[in-house]
Amino acid sequence: MFRSRRSVVVRRLWRSRCPSATGLKPGGENVDQEALSGLRLATHSLFKRLRDEQLELLALALEAQDTDDRTDCVCFPRSELRIGKQRYWPQLLTCKLFRWPDLKRLEQLKCLCICDCCWRASEDSTTVCCNPYHFSRLCEPDSSSLPVATRDEHWCSVAYWEYRRRVGRMYVVRETSVSVFCDLPRGTGFCLGHLHADGRHELVRRTRGKIGGGILLSKEGDGVWAYNRSEHPVFASSPTLLRGRARGPSVHKVLPGYSLKVFDYQRARALQRSLSPELADGPFDPHSVRISFAKGWGPTYSRQFITSCPCWLEILLNHS
Repeated sequence: MFRSRRSVVVRRLWRSRCPSATGLKPGGENVDQEALSGLRLATHSLFKRLRDEQLELLALALEAQDTDDRTDCVCFPRSELRIGKQRYWPQLLTCKLFRWPDLKRLEQLKCLCICDCCWRASEDSTTVCCNPYHFSRLCEPDSSSLPVATRDEHWCSVAYWEYRRRVGRMYVVRETSVSVFCDLPRGTGFCLGHLHADGRHELVRRTRGKIGGGILLSKEGDGVWAYNRSEHPVFASSPTLLRGRARGPSVHKVLPGYSLKVFDYQRARALQRSLSPELADGPFDPHSVRISFAKGWGPTYSRQFITSCPCWLEILLNHS
């Protein structure tokens, strides 16, 4: 008997779920069967309410994962799915099922700037997006917006460094977001893979091989966010990430799939009023962000300075 197109797509989707949705944790330990049963029922309830073309869009997004900047939104009515006493937000459900089984709360997610549905929410609050690759995990630091730039003026410039040597020209950013990557098949933005340098160190070549999808930088109302779309950690530091009155950089590790607000506009204004120049070690730019791929630096790492990292970015924010 021939299966319907819809049932074939649903099977594709179900096969794409994370390992723990099969009833086992990565170490082989059983998961809560009652919770697993509720998750399955909620998932099938969601699938039933999606149209055939929406199911196909969801399947395509799961197959592309983070390699495509422009996967479509999968819009769903802004309401909870109720299974017995349990309630599930649709976007939380798909992110938990297909990306992060340990996800517990909606507040742990951040909508990415590539999601049209999320950014239309102020005008149309009746739908949410169920594409799990339009979200990231929220990476909080350990411890009123600036004027919005017009399309004709840049909001930041990005420089790529290998140890102490800058490679290529400054990349000027005028759009509200930019991808910085080495290998992103359908990506647009600052491609580090196109930059060539003579006599590259072996560690630089190995680190460049880990950049992959790199990061997505976005200028939003509250600050600048970095989303790690690679398969390895990135490390970020900026004046607004400093812990208290500590000397030297405060370096934050951002795991794959997580986002971090790497520059906070409101805190930057407060720092300009209160930061003493003597607290800075060497030249200090209060409007810069530094991000290293795969290698950390600072007091808790073997590399004390970012110039000891093989591949890193310097993001200079336009504050004129």
